[in-house]
Amino acid sequence: MGSMTAFTRRNVLKGALAAAGAAAVVPAALSTGSTPAHAGVALVRNRLTLPSGIATGDVTADSGVLWSRASGPGRLVAGLLAVDDDGAPLRGGRAFQRVLRGSAASEATDFTSRINAEHLPAGTRFALTLHFEDAEGNAGETAQGSFRTAPGTGLISSGRAARKQSFVWTGDTAGQGWGINEEIGGMRGYAAMHATRPDFFIHSGDTIYADGPIAAQVTEPDGQIWRNLVTEEVSKVAETLNEFRGRHRYNLMDRNVRALYAEVPVIAQWDDHETHNNWYPGEVITDPRYTERRVDVLAARGRQAWQEYQPVSGLSTRIGDGSTGFEPARIYRKISRGPQLDVFCLDMRTFKDPNTDGKETHLTHILGQEQAEWLIREVSKSKATWKVISADLPLGLIVPDGPVNQESLANRDAGAPLGKELEIAGVLSAFKRNRVKNVVWLTADVHYCAAHHYSPERAAFTDFDSFWEFVAGPINAGSFGPGELDGTFGPERVFYKTGAYANQSPRTGENQFFGHVDLNEDDVFTVSLRNANGTVLWNKELQPAR
Repeated sequence: MGSMTAFTRRNVLKGALAAAGAAAVVPAALSTGSTPAHAGVALVRNRLTLPSGIATGDVTADSGVLWSRASGPGRLVAGLLAVDDDGAPLRGGRAFQRVLRGSAASEATDFTSRINAEHLPAGTRFALTLHFEDAEGNAGETAQGSFRTAPGTGLISSGRAARKQSFVWTGDTAGQGWGINEEIGGMRGYAAMHATRPDFFIHSGDTIYADGPIAAQVTEPDGQIWRNLVTEEVSKVAETLNEFRGRHRYNLMDRNVRALYAEVPVIAQWDDHETHNNWYPGEVITDPRYTERRVDVLAARGRQAWQEYQPVSGLSTRIGDGSTGFEPARIYRKISRGPQLDVFCLDMRTFKDPNTDGKETHLTHILGQEQAEWLIREVSKSKATWKVISADLPLGLIVPDGPVNQESLANRDAGAPLGKELEIAGVLSAFKRNRVKNVVWLTADVHYCAAHHYSPERAAFTDFDSFWEFVAGPINAGSFGPGELDGTFGPERVFYKTGAYANQSPRTGENQFFGHVDLNEDDVFTVSLRNANGTVLWNKELQPAR
């Protein structure tokens, strides 16, 4: 159980609205488990609305990104109020109340906007309100949310030890034609993650499926009809910027996604399906569904839409007429979660060399030299007890791209590292050389869940310290698996759970997966793999090495 305990929403909303200076009357919010998509939102006639909800992201001990999208031109306004777990404003030296204004929302950013909130107190819960002001200063629809900054060195407001926190991770949303099925409650896996009350959520990639059209109906193997909510943009592969944006707008139509994002900060990554299956820079695809077949063109549009819709840090907006939108930001980054945990988000797509059989005798790239050097440097100097490396592709699982080529770095050769394996071998060897302890790799991508233990005692390449890799997904896509392991780094499959058959739908939730991590006061790292019904399938306690 994470540090997000129940609190009185009436007090939270009352205090936060006062902080934002909002004039709208807000109806009492319903409980999370049964709220409609617009719950917690005050509807104001003829004012700007929030058609995609609200979100927070990349929350550290003293900062976070606040995000929303408007129905038209406006400026984002946030109210922050520090509260205790009962929703009462903190008093005395712990009191904190602030109003922040963000970037202009315009057509250049599909009316998305963000605020980089800085200089926040650590280990503090905030009641959050977000709304947009139009050109005349009129406040529009107001939405409420909350988040907690990462622990600091003292005690958090509830009096519990500052080091305690939890998080969830998964990947693969709305893939293989399985979209929002309101007959089964929508994307219920998000509700299961939300129910664990995590302090943050890592989306490990495939946040959308730009290359997977969603039809109104799909007939499952047993004859049941899966009924999708459908929009124009998801009815074909995404090629235009608006079609890529429409994929993100679609996922945010789901009430479970919106409820989670309003109360749980996200750390977002991208992988291939934000653009096209298994893509790499410079590729020219032969997919007949596309009129634009230059992947670099599609990836630029996909990246712009992803950056507009994910609450990621490091973005800026040019001031003026707003026509340039958000400036590009580096996707790989470190999110510091206090003395207990650093999260290192990788980008295994932007700098990737072409997909081949992976057996080159020279080094080829999946991270690129600059990112590999950054990863070695930042992990090696991290003072956090645990170093979580969030990768958008697995290390030892073979992920084919056709009959010969490989999508990830594993190459079906259990011998010494070759090709892209050489780059990861260099990273692992540097960790050992620099005496880095307590490294855990997390990923999704392969549409089943698994626990892999890597050891030099089983490996062809031995210059590394043993470590764990945990795999979890999909959260609302087809289930597959299992994959074959490559022996170069000595992986052992300790646990796995797959779909009952290839491309099984999310209907039952039994073969949709996410991972949960609980870090207690003693820095014990407890991992559990769960299905979309919240059932714990497997767990493991990792004791920190000192």
